[in-house]
Amino acid sequence: MAERDLRFLGELAAQLRVDSVRASAEAGSGHPTSSMSAADLMAVLFAHHLRYDFEDPGNPANDHLIFSKGHASPLLYSLFKAAGAVTDRELLRFRKRGSRMEGHPTPRLPWVDVATGSLGQGLPVGVGVAMAGRLERMPYRVWVLCGDSELAEGSIWEAAEQAGDTGLDNLTLVVDVNRLGQRGPTRHGWDTGAYARRFGAFGWHTIEVDGHDPGAIDDAFQEAHGVRGRPTAILARTRKGEGVRAVADREGAHGKPLKEPEPAVAELGGERDLRVEVRSPDRAGEPYRFEGGELVLPEYKVGDQVATRSAFGEALAALGAARGDVVALDGEVADSTKTEEFGRAFPERFFEMYIAEQQLVAAAMGLAVRGWVPYAATFAAFLTRAYDFIRMAGVSRSPIRLVGSHAGVSIGEDGPSQMGLEDLAMMRAVYDSTVLYPCDANQAAALTVEMADLTGVSYLRTTRGATPVIHQRGERFPIGGSCVLRRSPSDRATIVAAGITVHEALAAAETLAAEGVQVGVVDMYSIKPIDTAVLVEAATTTGNLITVEDHRPEGGLGDAVLDAVSELGPRVVKLAVHGMPGSATPGEQLADARIDRHAIVAAVNRLV
Repeated sequence: MAERDLRFLGELAAQLRVDSVRASAEAGSGHPTSSMSAADLMAVLFAHHLRYDFEDPGNPANDHLIFSKGHASPLLYSLFKAAGAVTDRELLRFRKRGSRMEGHPTPRLPWVDVATGSLGQGLPVGVGVAMAGRLERMPYRVWVLCGDSELAEGSIWEAAEQAGDTGLDNLTLVVDVNRLGQRGPTRHGWDTGAYARRFGAFGWHTIEVDGHDPGAIDDAFQEAHGVRGRPTAILARTRKGEGVRAVADREGAHGKPLKEPEPAVAELGGERDLRVEVRSPDRAGEPYRFEGGELVLPEYKVGDQVATRSAFGEALAALGAARGDVVALDGEVADSTKTEEFGRAFPERFFEMYIAEQQLVAAAMGLAVRGWVPYAATFAAFLTRAYDFIRMAGVSRSPIRLVGSHAGVSIGEDGPSQMGLEDLAMMRAVYDSTVLYPCDANQAAALTVEMADLTGVSYLRTTRGATPVIHQRGERFPIGGSCVLRRSPSDRATIVAAGITVHEALAAAETLAAEGVQVGVVDMYSIKPIDTAVLVEAATTTGNLITVEDHRPEGGLGDAVLDAVSELGPRVVKLAVHGMPGSATPGEQLADARIDRHAIVAAVNRLV
């Protein structure tokens, strides 16, 4: 590299450090030292290797840069300033109320794909974006900046194995090995070889480099461009707080603005206003998309016995035939979740993620970044393992569709380790989420299609065992709606149920009617958003609501109903799973949990 270029890169890196110090000082908080260690790496990337049109962030040929170490946001925002995307004035509004320069990056900035800051997530999401690049036959590269501390996260190694096994050579991981974590040294310190051996074992090409030598960094990036059939990990030895003696490689400086920012800026050579010309991508055509056709949903006759998980699988395959942008991912349980139907029909759009639920959700997020419509499925219980990714998908406002099968005690003999009993609560808590729980096959098929055009995180809960079809073919089930299955002027209570318990509620209503007690029954298939109008009417006419759910009492259907009607003051009785289930048949499980038809009858009789 020419001496002139080296001098420019050194000056650019110094500017990035200065601006990271200034922004954090102005905010009175932030992570300048974590930003300073990676400044040379990112200066070289922006000046020589990143291909990105900042005036057109939607350009499908743009590279993708994911700051997995999202706490280094001062560096990212300083890069945006150097590229001319933001002004110095906006940079100095870092962490201020109403500013796009948030403490950790979010997609409020158009050049940020996903929210980061919960460590260990950038690489797994980057794997999904790289998978999309292969699917759509585009030449862009995915660059991920990680810190060495987050390499302790198991999600990193789920991603490493997925990327290595599938040969994602459009993915480059840059690891800022600055030796220091939040409270002291990392496990491996500056031993880049320890990390290289681990990535190498997963099939990655590895490069160890001095992270403060622009020429060596440039060579490493160039080498990564030439690697075929394997992802590349660049392991860069750096110093935290590089450039300022008071904090360089010093413990105790993490996550704090510099105590004396003005002398630090002077030590770094003062303020600069350099501009880096990030090269726009070459024209590469439009991303490949598969052809679609007519939507022909499966239909089921009233009275048939069909599992909602089976209806989901058949509906997803039908949706895949109608829409070429739909993709499916599964966690090695496709024969149980029934995504195998989609996989057989569209193998190129089906991704087996194996038993790696964090990577499953992250890959769906990465595919959604590129405009694909991902459905990711596993057992409802196992999505708990990926909850931090689901939470961050909510922060990212990522349009992913999650499907949890084998929910509740009704799965039967497998016992509590396999029973999703907390999933409704955790999904309801996600920002702007949609939570759906169909009771029969026609409803499950229709809701599978409804999910395709939703924004944010959506969740479909399916049932393992076959249940009677009670809804007519072709019936519509709008998001936020419900189905009033029984209602009369003489109703003394209303039973609100969802999924498996709808059938128990209907049976209970028949028994009560024979005893001279009339009750209404509502199929509350949309748990979030919930049909407040129907609930308010039931609360004001009958005054008594009984909610029944195959879920823990905290945070599920019962609490959703209470949230909707609590100000009206009706009597609300929640029937839910309180005890610890064991192994038993599905019917025995419902009875033991006191959520079967007999328990509902008893609850109504106590209430009225």
